Amino acid sequence: MREIVHLQAGQCGNQIGSKFWEIISDEHGIDPNGMYHGENDMQLERIDVYYTEANHGKYVPRAVLIDLEPGTMDSVRQSPMGYLFRPDNFVFGQSGAGNNWAKGHYTEGAELVDQILDVIRKESEGCDCLQGFQLAHSLGGGTGSGLGTLLISKIREEYPDRIMNTFSVVPSPKVSDTVVEPYNATLSIHQLVENTDETFCIDNEALYDICFRTLKLASPTYGDLNHLVSVTMSGVTTCLRFPGQLNADLRKLAVNMVPFPRLHFFMPGFAPLTAKGSQQYRALTVAELTQQMFDAKNMMTACDPRHGRYLTVAAIFRGPMSMKEVDTQMFNVQSKNSSYFVEWIPNNVKVAVCDIPPRGLKMSATFIGNTTAIQEIFKRISEQFTAMFRRKAFLHWFTGEGMDEMEFTEAESNMNDLISEYQQYQEATADDDVEFDEEQEEREAYEAEIQNGGI
Repeated sequence: MREIVHLQAGQCGNQIGSKFWEIISDEHGIDPNGMYHGENDMQLERIDVYYTEANHGKYVPRAVLIDLEPGTMDSVRQSPMGYLFRPDNFVFGQSGAGNNWAKGHYTEGAELVDQILDVIRKESEGCDCLQGFQLAHSLGGGTGSGLGTLLISKIREEYPDRIMNTFSVVPSPKVSDTVVEPYNATLSIHQLVENTDETFCIDNEALYDICFRTLKLASPTYGDLNHLVSVTMSGVTTCLRFPGQLNADLRKLAVNMVPFPRLHFFMPGFAPLTAKGSQQYRALTVAELTQQMFDAKNMMTACDPRHGRYLTVAAIFRGPMSMKEVDTQMFNVQSKNSSYFVEWIPNNVKVAVCDIPPRGLKMSATFIGNTTAIQEIFKRISEQFTAMFRRKAFLHWFTGEGMDEMEFTEAESNMNDLISEYQQYQEATADDDVEFDEEQEEREAYEAEIQNGGI
């Protein structure tokens, strides 16, 4: 089987990660003690992707839970899902990272990283054919961002040919816990650009907007936000967990979604999202799902897709529905909104359909978009970063842990390069004269010579 090792780091990562396991265990018919109580054979057909079968038919998540302080771990242990996880896979320190990327990456985190890698190695060696890793973490704090990116780079060294996939919660100015978030986020994004294959950007601001505007919740709790994240994560991983045709593993998803290696930041979305009171007034049809799925209000990232263009899109439909209707609706969306899709990647929308709907819904759709509009997030973080870095505000917290100012400058310029790359491909058209590299020119000269009979 094509197994995945799941990692969750820091408070945010552990909270959304635990919710993810709660939802997928429910979908696979696995109770909080790891025993199977399902009613459909398809629930077990690809269970090995995320679970290891232990003695007496108990299924154990292939998950490693990581934090630099014990608090979050204790609350996971005391939650209803606490008995599901393997006790050896809880790895934590005592000191905490104090919202400081440098502590997570260089000092406190570096002391713990070997212990974490041992647990990851043990999980990886138990796999028949490991397809890759997925990490749930946030970019604004200390542990998820600092230790999370340290882990990514270490795993990259040890398993260079495996896919690295992250669910990253991006900080936003409206919903901010700390002042130094732009520093932590910029340093993390610098690492993610270089070391991951796929990053799903989830944004607290967008989640709050969905709760206020769409779900009509007056005061959303973290539980509500985490639920939104976990249904999206469950939707994104549907093709990996149930038998299907398209994007059936992380590598296929990456090959279809990433046209240039650095541009691997995706915007996830989910449909149907409706307020509790108005559910009975809406018909859940493929047309309705498609319309909602492409709606900017359903995106989990606080940037407007209408301000950019889609490079690639993957849509995952779940539930009993007609394949023909799905294709028709998706074709209609593309033809009506052709200006929002780059024309130099033909057929850049991929669709997968899975028969099993999520719990409590008749049908649903999950959206993954690689859009140039995501540069808005990076611009927002970059502006906040520059404003503080120009005055060297808060810098002593980072340099005190042994960091160099050059690292900040490097991270800043890498993020600005990323923004320019997105802009460049947003403006590119199909008939642009592209400058080929030297190898291409040599190859063309060689082919021309062959045709002229010179070789």
